[in-house]
Amino acid sequence: MDLEYAKFILEKTKENYNLIAEEFSATRKEIWEELEFLFKDLKEGEKVLDLGCGNGRWYKVFKEKGVDYFGVDNSEKLIQIAKENFPEAKFFVGDALNLPFPENFFDKIYSIALLHHIPSEEFRIKVLNEAKRVLKKRGILVLTCWKIHRLREIFALLKYILLKLIGKSKLDFKDMFLLWGKKTLRYYHCFSKRELEKLIKKAGFEILESGVVKNKRGNRKNYYLICKKPL
Repeated sequence: MDLEYAKFILEKTKENYNLIAEEFSATRKEIWEELEFLFKDLKEGEKVLDLGCGNGRWYKVFKEKGVDYFGVDNSEKLIQIAKENFPEAKFFVGDALNLPFPENFFDKIYSIALLHHIPSEEFRIKVLNEAKRVLKKRGILVLTCWKIHRLREIFALLKYILLKLIGKSKLDFKDMFLLWGKKTLRYYHCFSKRELEKLIKKAGFEILESGVVKNKRGNRKNYYLICKKPL
């Protein structure tokens, strides 16, 4: 993907989340129970970054664990909502490609449903490199990405693949836009598990565990990876 177009998508994604912040936050009030196992190894006092924290809903889990919590998102409106919901927490407006923290600062980073919104492999690698930079040696990165499986998503992906094949799309293969309500489109990159693991290794992380997790109803599926920064 042309990097200027990727930059445009990044800025548009930020604008879109500001536009839908209230409605989006209303659909993200509760934690996803199927992901709770990812938080079991948190230790009291650890410095933890919630990267792409949105409205801060995962803060409740981190608070129970007694960690030193930092939440970052590039949507000013979502950060405003997070601060209103959890005024005692540390939330910051920030860019995942240029994090406002020093090197070797965090024990763990959690990135829940962020990476699939980052256009171009170059920018996705940059996000991972930034996470690696601010992680301590042997620090842990936990991330999840959306796994498409519903017909609406599959048909949308096929549409954008066809547009790419006939030269009518500037997106990369496996990229698409999906409508959010009636207000806006959201960008997604549709990872496979193999592609995601390859990307993580390319960024220099060691994969400790990976898999697919779904909710009880089976209408929500995500890839998850638990990774370690090497010495």
